[in-house]
Amino acid sequence: MTDAPFDPLTALRPWEAPEVTSWGRLPMHAVDRRAGAVSLDGDWRFQLLPAPDAPLGEVWSSSYVPGVWTVQGTDDLPRYLNIRMPFAEFPPEVPAANPTGVYERAVDVPAEWAERRIVLQVGAAESVLLVHVNGRPAGISKDSHLAAEFDLTPVVRPGERATVRLTVVKWSDASHIEDQDHWWHGGITRSVLLYARDALHLADVTVRARRDGDLRVDCRVRDAGGALPEGWYVSGELDGHLLTQDAEFDRTNAEDERVSDFLGEARLRAAVPDVRAWTAETPELYGLTVRLHRADGTVADTSRHRIGFRDVEIDGRDLLVNGERVFIRGVNRHDFHPLTGRTVSYHDMRADLVLLKRFGFNAIRTAHYPNDPALYDLADELGFYVVDEADIESHDHAHEIADDPRYLNAFVDRVSRMVLRDKNHPSVIIWSLGNESDYGANHDAAAGWVRRHDPTRPVQYEGAAKRGWADPGVASDIACPMYAPLEECLAHAMSGTQTKPLIQCEYSHAMGNSNGTLADHWEAIETTPGLQGGFIWEFWDHGILQRVNDGRPAGRGGAGLYDNGVAAPGHRWAYGGDFGETDHDGAFIADGVVFPDRTPKPVMFEHREIAAPVRIDCFRHEGVVLSNHQHFRGLDWLAGEWELSLADGATRTAPAELPDLRPGETAAVPLPFELPEDGGEAWLTLRVTTAGDEPWAPRGTVVCLPQVRLRAAPPVRHTPVPGRPVEVGEDGLLVHPLLTAAPTLSLWRAPTDNDELGGMAARWRDWGLHAPARKVVAVRRDPGRVAVVCDYLCTGGAVRHEQVFTAVEGGLLVEECAELPEALHDVARVGSVFETAAGLNLLEWFGQGPWESYPDREAGAPVGHHSLPVDELFTPYLRPQESGGRHGVRRFTLSAPDATGLAVRLDRPRQVSVTRHRAADLAAVTHHDELVPRAGCVVHIDAAHRGLGTASCGPDTFASYLVAAGVHRWSWTLRVL
Repeated sequence: MTDAPFDPLTALRPWEAPEVTSWGRLPMHAVDRRAGAVSLDGDWRFQLLPAPDAPLGEVWSSSYVPGVWTVQGTDDLPRYLNIRMPFAEFPPEVPAANPTGVYERAVDVPAEWAERRIVLQVGAAESVLLVHVNGRPAGISKDSHLAAEFDLTPVVRPGERATVRLTVVKWSDASHIEDQDHWWHGGITRSVLLYARDALHLADVTVRARRDGDLRVDCRVRDAGGALPEGWYVSGELDGHLLTQDAEFDRTNAEDERVSDFLGEARLRAAVPDVRAWTAETPELYGLTVRLHRADGTVADTSRHRIGFRDVEIDGRDLLVNGERVFIRGVNRHDFHPLTGRTVSYHDMRADLVLLKRFGFNAIRTAHYPNDPALYDLADELGFYVVDEADIESHDHAHEIADDPRYLNAFVDRVSRMVLRDKNHPSVIIWSLGNESDYGANHDAAAGWVRRHDPTRPVQYEGAAKRGWADPGVASDIACPMYAPLEECLAHAMSGTQTKPLIQCEYSHAMGNSNGTLADHWEAIETTPGLQGGFIWEFWDHGILQRVNDGRPAGRGGAGLYDNGVAAPGHRWAYGGDFGETDHDGAFIADGVVFPDRTPKPVMFEHREIAAPVRIDCFRHEGVVLSNHQHFRGLDWLAGEWELSLADGATRTAPAELPDLRPGETAAVPLPFELPEDGGEAWLTLRVTTAGDEPWAPRGTVVCLPQVRLRAAPPVRHTPVPGRPVEVGEDGLLVHPLLTAAPTLSLWRAPTDNDELGGMAARWRDWGLHAPARKVVAVRRDPGRVAVVCDYLCTGGAVRHEQVFTAVEGGLLVEECAELPEALHDVARVGSVFETAAGLNLLEWFGQGPWESYPDREAGAPVGHHSLPVDELFTPYLRPQESGGRHGVRRFTLSAPDATGLAVRLDRPRQVSVTRHRAADLAAVTHHDELVPRAGCVVHIDAAHRGLGTASCGPDTFASYLVAAGVHRWSWTLRVL
């Protein structure tokens, strides 16, 4: 037996050496646009070893690159933890059981690459990458979310076949600073390619393009062979217009003796007249080409970029883009896909951004690492402000690592490489030093590097808030707390001590049925100087498509097995704990504004109206006042249509000519209709759409639906019919031909994620609100009228409930009153619940809709006449919970295909839900594949319904949206169609 050959990469054991961030890795540079690369994506030979120093076996399988092995059939499955590390070792130590993927494939090196520099680029590997080529060590890299490049010229021969081996170690010292709130995976998550360049090459290009048209392009030139040749020079053009060399820069460099034999520096300049400035509303881009020439004028290297002219600055407590204070309507975004885990295609990223654009978002925080490079190209093109965040989060050991000198190099390395890669993107307006890593000297060091290298953008870091939002000496130019209560933000803005823009890096946690009070927050932001917006947590529900029969990820073959947020039969959306792990954080991974298949949740419609570019400010003098709420753009790109909704069911439409308004301007517009004189409720809606094709939306795409009430509803009056019998059993329950369960008092809802994690659900269970004992106190019968008094017995005391059933013209009037004792000071709801016979499959209503809405999340649901099949009313949040509610309902009908059914009219706008599930059904299961729909409908009519809030992570709903103790009254009429 012979010893294995010595391998310096494994001998170094870089997976447990935080001081080692790379070996043999080329310096990071700005991403440019070049042709001729050879893609190495596809199937690679693969082995999954139990540890990085374990010997290779004889049997190889295959694994697709880019991709993670955790969803490709291995026994190392995805795992979800939010804060805690998935192993007990303290940094920088890692467990002995350390899954290690070995990828290998043959590569034909083109013969025409002779005499050129050959580079291997690995887009991203999680978490330590070891590179061998033809059995020889080529390099090491850490940082799971940035590319690593290696010069293979010494180890490959053009015209011959080379064997590339990429070894990826899952757990490392770097894992302790990649403790982010998403799935733990392992693999090569972005594309791998091989390319060739001349030895004389552009090592980097740095663009500074200001809104006044001043353009500066700094070039760094190197020669892989050693010293630079004499006579090289650079040239450039911008959309065909030539740039000039900066002679003053060359002279100063020579005088300062900055010219060396191995590094060349050159600067190109231009003053662009009539420049079209870049903003998120007007993402104007120019094509820049930079060429490196040899002394004889031949081109050695070419670098192409799309650039935008814009300025970012902070003026006092305002963040300015091109001199304008802009609202940041942002979302946090992970690279995620329900089939491939961490790997996202260009098509998927474009779909992400197109969807966000259509729903009024203008900003992205790349939580919590640099995203795929294509995302920044798309943000430049489609128009998004980007907070670019470094791959640093040491959540579980934040305090220890922030000042640990062993991790100093890692902090600076990760932040600086991000800046070097992404600095030429106009969309990037802020650099972020990472997330939830306490605050220490390592952050200050990284911030110092950024401020020296790129003084054109501010730096932010949430953890610096521990020193106070106004402290000028910390490594954050922006006060960017997370989940700060609105009252604290308002108090800070009005304190007179604010020194920085206040833009929350995370707020309004979107877990399950959530995002309550979003409109309240934005009303305060838009009316309070010093408040400028924030980033909702987050874009995706990170549900992985899972086969139910064997519990394995569906993988790449699962395409098409989901639709409208729902997984196909035999599949479900998996969250923490669904892959056999016992230590996990459950459904906390499902906290996005879209479902895993990118289907919008109802909060997206809420945000669309909050961010509406054109709004109806008020109704006055037979007209309405319209306003332009954009920062840079007029209304000429929009078209409009008026819609008048009347209580009697009538709807009228008319074309709308939008006024010529610059940003911030208003104009009075006459009413497009004459109101009928019948006195019924009337609502005017302006349907705003794209007037032409936009890069993110075809012509006719809805942009917003601003609305104003023109006339309130008159009081509801009823005429009793004393001679008509009302049938109520001895148990005090109504007997009705279309009801299978009579209306009773409801005080509970299937707990939302906010209810559970915020502690309310436990309190409601302790009070017994989910199953109170019903005790009949009295039943009084009169001709055409029956009164029933019951006590619902809870641990907090009895709730007295009275129902009066009265025969009236057109049906049955139900008048109800519930008195809650003081001990029951915050319940989920107070209202009626009943169940209908089977066959009533269509709900039509006049009220807010058509999508789901709740008392503190209803701004995006306009009042009108709406209609949906009952099976489409339910919102399939990943963990079943209260859902499907509609706020502000005035009346509704439930009907069968033959138009028979029942109709309900409410005394005033109420919260209503119609689904196939009882609250107990929803609360009893963990996934939707476990639910069995009922044949009939479960109907809730609420006198009061608790707001949603965001208490799973962040503030609860406001006091005004709580259901208080005391007397609650409501009434409704029921008739047969």
